[in-house]
Amino acid sequence: MTDDLLHLAVALDGTGWHPAAWREPDARPRDLFTAAYWAEQVLEAEHGLLDFVTVEDSLALQSDRFDTPDERTDQVRGRLDAVLIAARIAPLTRRIGLVPTATVTHTEPFHVSTAIATLDYVSTGRAGWRAQIARPAENAHFGRREPTPFRIEDLAEPSVQATIADFFAEAADAVEVVRRLWDSWEDDAEIRDAATGRFVDRDKLHYIDFDGRWFSVRGPSITPRPPQGQPVITALAHSTVPYRFAARSADVVHVTPRDAADAATIVQEIRSEQDAAGRADEPVHVFGDLVVHLADSPAEASARKARLDDRAGVEPTSDAVTFTGTAAQLADTLLDWRSAGLSGFRLRPATVPHDLQEITRALVPELQRRGVFRTGYEASTLRGLLGLPRPANRYEGASAP
Repeated sequence: MTDDLLHLAVALDGTGWHPAAWREPDARPRDLFTAAYWAEQVLEAEHGLLDFVTVEDSLALQSDRFDTPDERTDQVRGRLDAVLIAARIAPLTRRIGLVPTATVTHTEPFHVSTAIATLDYVSTGRAGWRAQIARPAENAHFGRREPTPFRIEDLAEPSVQATIADFFAEAADAVEVVRRLWDSWEDDAEIRDAATGRFVDRDKLHYIDFDGRWFSVRGPSITPRPPQGQPVITALAHSTVPYRFAARSADVVHVTPRDAADAATIVQEIRSEQDAAGRADEPVHVFGDLVVHLADSPAEASARKARLDDRAGVEPTSDAVTFTGTAAQLADTLLDWRSAGLSGFRLRPATVPHDLQEITRALVPELQRRGVFRTGYEASTLRGLLGLPRPANRYEGASAP
């Protein structure tokens, strides 16, 4: 994918991605469960002209452990529903994309499709969805299936690999159902002609008749086709099986390379999977994820991180590289990694508001000075910002049931 400008998003999670972020002097843990708190973060991101924000979510409490809940009381626990946050914030924003996380493993795709379609209407075309599979701790909360516990240390075991493959195959089916439901109304299905008494053209509503291993969904949706036609779908991927899922199902793939060489290897694998899925001609973005600690000098950034680590009692581990330094140094890193084939980045601010403001008020101007980031929003929809065309409806012209 060719694009002269860098794409930039931020991942919002509570008071920040560092577990001690809530103890910073400028943190606002008492406001964490208010709409105003989230509105201020998203409006700050929009002030920085970012493409979109993602909002983290899960069907289990946050935990230091991959497989089970922990007993910690010194870290943020509890969160608001990400889709509902996005719907509340949408009318307060004008251009930035809103991409909440919704777990596919225990959420019916019909519900996801209507929720994200509704968000696309509320935001007038700026909705997305980060599709995520469940972790073991989440599975015990639901009666859909027997929970399959496993530890992160067991990921290489064949039985665990088979379980993970099943989760991602289910996720791929869920995304397919959601996409079909978004297309189950043609764009001009609503007539709304009071004189003739016809509100809808029934010939332009379609059954999707999906019948698979995990889902049997007839359709059509209860919500007309979203303004974008297909809201943007994103997915986080770390290895071959999720790369395959994301290359088949997503518009934006979030990845966690260790350096530029690793990024090049990952991009090549995703492009191969995209080609194998028959999507070689479709634009699919690959965004690199980084956790960022930013300050005016490298020494100050390192001191801030050291203070947070000391409060946490340990240096946190992360699936993504942790960057510590200045906005100019981060800009150097982003441009180096972009040369490996990444079209954008999703930055995870270690603390809010400090690191979020460093992104919008220091990094963005630095990238603008280098001529690699927008100076104004050039489109009114998220697909437009990402250079993704509005897709044709797969059912248009088909006979109604």
